[in-house]
Amino acid sequence: MAMAVAVEQRISFLGLKPPREVEVMVGLVRDMDASSFCSILDVVAASLEGRDCSRDLQALASSLPLSREHLSHVISGTYTILQTALRLSSLKQEMFKDDLQHLRIPEKHVAEFVNVLYGKKREALDAASLQPQRSLPQLESCRWRVDVAISTSVLARALRPSVLMQVSLTDGSTHQFEVPVSKFQELRYNVAQLLKEMSDLEKRSILRIQD
Repeated sequence: MAMAVAVEQRISFLGLKPPREVEVMVGLVRDMDASSFCSILDVVAASLEGRDCSRDLQALASSLPLSREHLSHVISGTYTILQTALRLSSLKQEMFKDDLQHLRIPEKHVAEFVNVLYGKKREALDAASLQPQRSLPQLESCRWRVDVAISTSVLARALRPSVLMQVSLTDGSTHQFEVPVSKFQELRYNVAQLLKEMSDLEKRSILRIQD
């Protein structure tokens, strides 16, 4: 008689599903040489240490054979990996390495990640993470209305509705902007999808507190 055996799946330090920026980054660095990736990783690590890296970013943009869009994706994904790992003080080196390999990040890049997170820079990274972080303004109120352009110089936009939004932040500033209905619907869908994923995540027994 066949018996079903339950196999427990280990959750990556990045969660049940890697963030989108990490997935995009992985696809872009597979063919990247070690020197270029190391340069990007050094700038990201310096940023996590609290240093001003604006000039370093400009140097990367002008020296690497990447478009600015692709470079921003690689930086974003790399930043997410290091920042998430730094928050988990109990994350062991081998587990960190295994999770990166499971993402199919090239071995040469995995080694660089390990050197940054568990090498000489770790002390400076930990010290920076303990410093009080400057908080960003939060949303205080939001007002919106639907507007329809009766006449416009761009014929393609004639009689197309748009959403006019005004948001007030906790720092006292007010911002106004126009959002096409299609983009507003896309935002609404993404928020609903995120709420559903959060609900599904809460239902997983592995995340419930057992009595």
